[in-house]
This record gives sequence, structure tokens and C-alpha cells, in this order.
Amino acid sequence: MRGTALAVTLLLLVSLLPLAAAQEVKGPAAERVIFRGLGSQDIAEQEIRAGNIDLFFYNLKSEAARALRARGDLTLIEVPSSTVSIVLNPAPAPAGELNPFSIREVRYAMQYVIDREAVATRFYGGLAMPMYTHVSPTDLDYLTVRDVIVSRNIRYDPEYAKEIVSNAMRKVGAELRDGVWHYNGRPVTVRVIIRPEDERREIGLAFASELRRLGFNVEEILLEFGPAIQRVYSTDPRAFAWHAYTEGWARGGIERYDSTGINQFCAPWLGNMPGWREVGFWQYENPELDTLGQRIFRGEFRDLAERNELYRRMTALCLDESVRVWVVTVINAFPASKSVRNLITDLVAGVRSPFSLREAYVEGRDTLRVGHLWVDTERTTWNPVGGFGDVYSVDIWRYVVDPGLARDPVSGKTIPFRSSFSVETAGPTGSLQVPADAVIWDASTGSWRRVSPGTTARSKVTFDMSLYIGKPWHHGRPITWADVLYPIYQAFEISYNPDKNRIETAIAVTSRPYLETVKGIRIVGDRYLEVYVDYWHFEQDKIAEYAAIGFPSMPWEVLAAMDELVFARRRAAYSDTSAMRFNVPWLNLVKELHGRMLVEVLRDFSERGFVPRGVFELDGRSIVTPEEAKSRYEAAIRWFSERRHLVISNGPFVLERFDGAAQTAELRAFRDQAYPFSKGSFSGLARRVELPTASAGRLQVVIGSASSLSVRVTGPEGVTADAFLYDRSTGTTVKAVRDVRVTGGLLTVELTPQETSALRRGLLTLEVVLRDEQNLGVVRPFAFSVEVLPAGAQTAVTTATPTTQTTTPTVTGEAPQGAFTQTALLVALVAVAVIAVVSVALLRSRRKR
Repeated sequence: MRGTALAVTLLLLVSLLPLAAAQEVKGPAAERVIFRGLGSQDIAEQEIRAGNIDLFFYNLKSEAARALRARGDLTLIEVPSSTVSIVLNPAPAPAGELNPFSIREVRYAMQYVIDREAVATRFYGGLAMPMYTHVSPTDLDYLTVRDVIVSRNIRYDPEYAKEIVSNAMRKVGAELRDGVWHYNGRPVTVRVIIRPEDERREIGLAFASELRRLGFNVEEILLEFGPAIQRVYSTDPRAFAWHAYTEGWARGGIERYDSTGINQFCAPWLGNMPGWREVGFWQYENPELDTLGQRIFRGEFRDLAERNELYRRMTALCLDESVRVWVVTVINAFPASKSVRNLITDLVAGVRSPFSLREAYVEGRDTLRVGHLWVDTERTTWNPVGGFGDVYSVDIWRYVVDPGLARDPVSGKTIPFRSSFSVETAGPTGSLQVPADAVIWDASTGSWRRVSPGTTARSKVTFDMSLYIGKPWHHGRPITWADVLYPIYQAFEISYNPDKNRIETAIAVTSRPYLETVKGIRIVGDRYLEVYVDYWHFEQDKIAEYAAIGFPSMPWEVLAAMDELVFARRRAAYSDTSAMRFNVPWLNLVKELHGRMLVEVLRDFSERGFVPRGVFELDGRSIVTPEEAKSRYEAAIRWFSERRHLVISNGPFVLERFDGAAQTAELRAFRDQAYPFSKGSFSGLARRVELPTASAGRLQVVIGSASSLSVRVTGPEGVTADAFLYDRSTGTTVKAVRDVRVTGGLLTVELTPQETSALRRGLLTLEVVLRDEQNLGVVRPFAFSVEVLPAGAQTAVTTATPTTQTTTPTVTGEAPQGAFTQTALLVALVAVAVIAVVSVALLRSRRKR
């Protein structure tokens, strides 16, 4: 592949470029967007009907969603956009005490005390799918790990769990007295933190009940979002403020060939496992998971087959460890008024797409009113280095900032947004010479130094920055190369400057594995940024996504003031754990008090004529003059004096007003004529997409006879199917048929007399997974019961009944069907964030909700 280049100029992306000069309206379709926190899901529908909001950015509860679907008078967008897990605290207890979840066997036993199908059907009314690993049944990687899941035969079996727990507890010296485990004469107690706002209340209470049946003393602690997040993720696991917590995760979009989720939910190195990589906290450690995870993350494989094998090995080990026990993928229902036009949705994230509100509007009105559960909470923090960790901040921020790259909302492929790109790679085994004039930040000297002679990289990505450079920030100053350099400098400086990484340790240690692969950058002319990385992937757009290191989200002067406040003046912290450790505020740019502290720094910078030393010096000259720096400082100060916050970015909307106490945020359209996008620039993404479906009549096989199982497949041409006939009671696969191109709308699984002779009377399950990997970023799982009849029996003759075809809900003015219909679900149920430069898409695939 050496020397090959991928010039990403796909026809699809024509719709993403600024339209001709005839389109005069710069920015988004709506003039204003008002976000309002309702404080409850239960009033969302009535607020829409009353005309107080136009759409709701948080999912309805399942009962309300079913009722609304039956009425059909509002648009209902249904997508598998959230997941639920139970995280367990594996820290060892102090001497003389016992934390049962420090024992791996006890954690693994928890897999068998959760009745996932009951959760999906009873608690969610069919609007959920059982989930056994971090991989959702709709993810492309489901087929990668399916055999790992099935071979474990994970099921609801509390007696089996009790056997595992009893053996493990007795082995460490615990005794069962009157049905309660005791250690050193005291009851073994576990604290379960339960979220009461949604169905996780029922999940948590059911889990606590199962723990009692196993013999544990249980404290049920119901806490809403802010207090729960604080108690679990900001405390040392050894403090045992919690033993188990009902987590909820909002999915950021379609994930093709996942490299982030498996690390986020399994590997300690990324900072999302108990201990959270914070200095002084006890840490869950697992070097094998870290090694496997970093190989996947950094593209250290030769081909798809090796990548998949690494992924399977890591998933199996993650299941063995069971620090997280997965429960369900939830089909979230987002309601909207039928008056909303041009709402672009994602097959997984739904309305949580960076495209959703750019073209949306209500006929006859210039304001779009969006409801959410909350706009601000105790844990909602707006800062691009160690904040933006919850859905409430990010769901607004994504319309204030323009990303360099995005993912297509249907295929999930990485596409240019504000930067086109080309890729040259010598991977997986070759190398490219990094040019001698490429540079890298050297924290030890505080300067950009040229790369060492002979430096090589596996891939080079060239980003066209012309839609950034010279275009305006919201405060009116033009974006320059200084805005590109500063976040790159900031990432390396925090990670490798010992004084700074002692303060923001969690950010530093989780960023280094990525930064180690960045071998150099080079500015070419006034338009191009070259990034050299030791990374390879068989899909070259993934290489571009990995190398997306220089896309500015905030002006450099704001980042510099933040650095001064955090590292020099020690009056704030980027991360929550550092804020707690040093007893300073967690820096939040929407808080007026924090803005005032930053303005104080900016005024000082302006008075001193300060220019960050070394940061802007390339080839012996500075690309920022003191006069230019002063104009930047003054522009940021003016911004704060007018709005009382310091959220300044470059996207379609300006954050005009933020009132956390009132649970409101107001966005105003950015209409600067130099802004590169106009109304209609993204309308090509509001397209209807036909999803494949499967249906079947009565399925039967006869022992000792040749049998055929026929499934009707409807949908677009070119669908590929995988079919698995297996025994759910044992996890044994009877027959697997893979990579079948469906023709004529019929999928047939043939069994020979020899294969049926080995069967027993009873029921089997036929799981059919439909996919179209080139066009769709999700798979469609369906499951059907198969009767096994005795030898000589006659099979019934039935005709497959087609299911309703489904479409993505992207056409407004109608009540489009959800991406995953109730029918499909029921048959399936039978069976710039971690750090400014490391992109959100890379390191935060899901956010807390």
C-alpha cells in the first residue's frame, strides 16, 4: 500500500460543501434554538402538545413511547442510542473486611443474576435488547464477538450464580449464617447506587434483590445524575462509597470497527475503569487488557482477521473480569412535533448527531425550542480539556462547534466536515519517512523541534484547513495557524511536562498512548496540515480519524488563559478528580465566576503584551505578534462582558446565553458571511434509508430427516445474511451459515439428516443477522423459534409473513417509522474532549447519562 493516496472527494460529500453563492443565508436554518431542561421525562409529550417545545432531546420512558406510537400524531424517532450496565467496585477491602466484588468469581456470577430478557420485555416493554458485552446487538462488531458470547451461555440462572458465589466466598473464609454472609463475624454489606430517573430504578432494585438472595446485606442508595456521578467516579474505590452502580451511556453514533468502546469499558489505561487513573486512588489494573486494547486502538494488526482475533480475545477477557455487567441496549424514543422540518437523524445516536439541528426549523417561526431532561447539573462542565463528559453539555456544544471530520449518520463512515483529507500509508508493516522539517512539541525545552533524523511513521494524513484558516471565530477574530498549534502543544505539554502532569495526572496518562504514535506535524503553505502517525487501518478513513489532531474548537487565547489559571495560578482544575484533590473548582466556561477569573488572566496578558513562549515559534519566527495577541485578548474580554461566559467557538450557532439555575440555554445563528456553511449545506443527509427486515412462518425440523428453514428477507438489494441455529439452553451451535448474499428475498438454511439426527426434541433458536456494510453502519438481528419434532413427524406448511419495512426517521412533516420497529424487536427478543487535541470521536465513544 506504500505510496497510495486516498483523496476523499466522494460524491456524497458534495452536499457537505458550501453551496453556490445563490444561497445567501449563512449558518443554520433556524435563527435561534432555545434549550430548556424539563426535569422529567414524564412531561415531555404534554410540553410538545402545548407548544412549549418542538422536540425532546432525552428519551421517553418505554410506556409513554408505546402509547405515543399507537396514537401516531407526533413524530417518534426510535434508535438504539443508549446502553445500561452495572459497574462493580473490585477494590480490596481493608484488612479484616471483605468486598465480595474484589473476587473475580463473584463478579462473574453477577452475569447470571440479571434476567436481561425480563428487563427488556417487562421494564422496557420490548423497547430494549439483551446485551452481554460492551457490543450492542446492532453493532457491526456483534458478529465479531457473537461466538464469544454464545459459548459462555450467559443466562438468568440464580442457582448457578449462588453456587459460584458460595464456593468463592467460602474459599476466602466467609461464613453463611442465617442466610447472610459474614466475614470476621460481621455481615458482608454492599452499597448499590441506583438511578431513580428512569427504568434503571427497577433494574437496580431487582439487582439488589438478587444480591440479597445470594446472601449479601444490601444498602440501596437512590441518587440522581449529579450526586451519583460524584459518588462513583470522583471517589477512591477504597473508600467504598459504592460497590455497584447502574450506569447509563448515551451512544455517540455509529461505530464501525470499534477501537474506543472496548477500551473505554474494559481497559484500565483509558481511565474509565474503577480508580479512573487518578493519583492516590486505588486502581483496577489488568496489563493484558491494556496491551490488547492499545494494539486495537493504535492499529497494531496486519489485517481484518488479526484485528478481529484481538477483539475477540479482549472481549473474552473482559467477560472473565466482569467489572462491568451489561444489561440492555435501549431503543430510545425521541418525540418531536410534526411541524419540525429537516431534522437529520443518526441510525444510532438519533437526534444526537452533529447534523441534527443544522437544517432543522419550524415553518413560520425563526426559533426552534428543544426540551431536555436537564441543561445544567452539578456535573455538567464546559471545558474542552477535561469536561464535556455528560450528554447535557455535549448535546448543546455540538451545535456551537464545527468538527473537522464527522461520521455519516447512516453508513458510519468517517467523512470530511470542515476539512477534506488524503491518506498515504505504508502500513501495516512498512514505514514512511517523516520529512526533516516536520516538528513535534518538546516539553523538556518548551519549543517545537524538528523530528530526529530517520523518524518514520506508518501513515501520513494531509488535512485541507482552508475552511478553518481565515474564517471567523464567534468573537469576530479570524482563525489562524496559532489556533491549530495551541491545542497540539497543550496536549503534549500536559502529558510530558512533569510539573503539569503531576496536576492533571489522569489526563496525562490516558493521552500518552495516543500521543506516542504522533511522529510529527508539518504546515504546508497556507492551507495544509500534514500529520504523521504510527497507525494503520484497513479502512483509510479510520486513519484520517485517528490523525485528526489539529482541529481548533476554541481560540488559543482562551486555552492559554485556562492553562494559566490551572497550572500557574492553581485556582482551578481541568478534571473533576484534580479539582477534588487540590480543592479548587472544576473549570467551567459557562459559569460567570470562572469566566471572571479567566478575564482577570486575559487582562493581565493584555497589559503585559504576553505571547505564550515558544508555542508559536516556527523556524525561528513567531506567527503571533504582541499586537495580534492583544487584539485577541480584548475580543475575548468583550465577549465575556456581553454574555457572561467564555464559550467561544466556530460552529453554526453562538452560545448567546446560559442560565444554569433556570435550566435554559439560548443559541443564536452565526450569520457571518465568511462562515463556510449555509442553510441547505447538509440537507443531502436528510435521506430516507430502507433497512432490511426478516420474517418467518412456523419453523420446524424433523429428527433424522433433511430439513429446510426459510426466512423471508425484505429491504434493499445486496443484503448479506449470517444465520445461526443454536440451543439457547446450552449455548451449543447446531449450524452456522455465514456471508450469504440474499437473492430473491429468501434465506434458506439446509440441514442434512446427519445434522438433525443429533438433535433432541424441544426448541432451538434461529438467529438471522442482516447487514449491508457498505451502506449501513448497523446490523439487524432477528431471532425465531424452531421446533424439533420426533423422527417421522410431518412438518406444518406455513408461509413467511413479511415484516413492515422500516426507514430512518429523517423526513419531517410525517410520522416516520423508527429505525428499529416493535415487530423487529419482539422477534429479536426471543433470542476535544479527554484533551483538546485527542478527538472526542477517538476517546469518548459514549457519555454518561
